[in-house]
Amino acid sequence: MSGHTVELMVREGCGSCVRVATQIEPVVGAAGGVLELRDVDTDPELAMEYGDRVPVVVIDGEEFACWEVDDDELAQALL
Repeated sequence: MSGHTVELMVREGCGSCVRVATQIEPVVGAAGGVLELRDVDTDPELAMEYGDRVPVVVIDGEEFACWEVDDDELAQALL
């Protein structure tokens, strides 16, 4: 199992954020990773870095994808 930390940068009221979270949760879980949702509006640094570019998937501190996520590519990255 990977043990990777996958953060999903989100914003309250963001439909795409909900869709991506629902989409990737089983992929992350199957790889043994942990999915953490981070509301960018609760942290000024995150808000500055990500602005309106949510949802953003970050794996172990490195940005992986923005807006759209390919499940197969995510699973491969979590190997």
